Amino acid sequence: MTSKFTRREFVSGIITTAAVAGFAASASSTETNQETPSQPVPKLKSPFRVAVISDEITQDFERALSIMSQEFGMSWVEIRGVWDKNLLKLPDDDLAKAKSLLDKYKMKVTDIASPLFKVDWPGAPLSKHAEGPRDQFGADFHFKQQDDILQRSIEIAKRFGTDRVRCFDFWRLDDPAPYRKDMDDKLREAAEKAGKQGIILVLENEMSCNSGTGAEAARTLDAVKTKSLMVNWDPGNAVMLGEVPYPDGYAKLPKNRIGHCHCKDARPKQTGEGRSEWAPMGGGVVDWVGQFRALKKDGYHFATSLETHWRGGGTPEKSSRESWAGMHKQLQEAGASS
Repeated sequence: MTSKFTRREFVSGIITTAAVAGFAASASSTETNQETPSQPVPKLKSPFRVAVISDEITQDFERALSIMSQEFGMSWVEIRGVWDKNLLKLPDDDLAKAKSLLDKYKMKVTDIASPLFKVDWPGAPLSKHAEGPRDQFGADFHFKQQDDILQRSIEIAKRFGTDRVRCFDFWRLDDPAPYRKDMDDKLREAAEKAGKQGIILVLENEMSCNSGTGAEAARTLDAVKTKSLMVNWDPGNAVMLGEVPYPDGYAKLPKNRIGHCHCKDARPKQTGEGRSEWAPMGGGVVDWVGQFRALKKDGYHFATSLETHWRGGGTPEKSSRESWAGMHKQLQEAGASS
């Protein structure tokens, strides 16, 4: 589905992009090989666990932690891939190395960004959504491996001191109705298994999966009522399916079951047809200031984790610096950071 935007929203997005670019000029000019400043910035003060998915900055895990802790003032990190490997594929020696780096930089882990259930539902016909490349992030696993992926994710979460594992709702189908009950049962089974081990599954509303919007995620949470399944609310993903994420999509979500939040922005494509394209935080159509204010008002205190995706800065590091500058400004405007 192609997102619908007014001319006013489109122009506003372009203007905001320019403003964010100016705000981030000094940060985004830092070259990848430049040393981290010897004097770290003060630690962020926020009601949220402000973080970045580390591999959105760089696959060099130590450099990512250094930037987040010393330049961004963060105390939290979300982990998906390090050293060009998905976290679920890391041998124990590398996991131990990653843990030692977390300790070195005094960083805590928001969640394990597992690829759990980002697979085709067995027996269902492939849909038009399966055409073209899929965002796998090194996680080319199959349905039969998912029980092992769940258990490995739980083990890594405990090793890194977090109680949260991200999951998905299977690759999107043209008509999920014939399979919906069985998919819900699988999510319930996994969440209950995780819950018995002190772990919460946070279901991301991923536009390439069956729960892609706030409305779809709300339906899934209503069908799977176990407390050990919460939502990883991603307004940027909702935009890609044509939903206005805030206030519309957010209004549909049960606030006591929002367990994680991904922060990225999107805007109408400036050339060509098709769905929206990624933008730096503050350079798209998501009302992030309103969203942050609402999360704070509703008592949310878990992660707000930057998932840059946008690459307009030239490199992942520069793009993440620019997007973080926009996000930091929005948090401040929302009264959610100082």
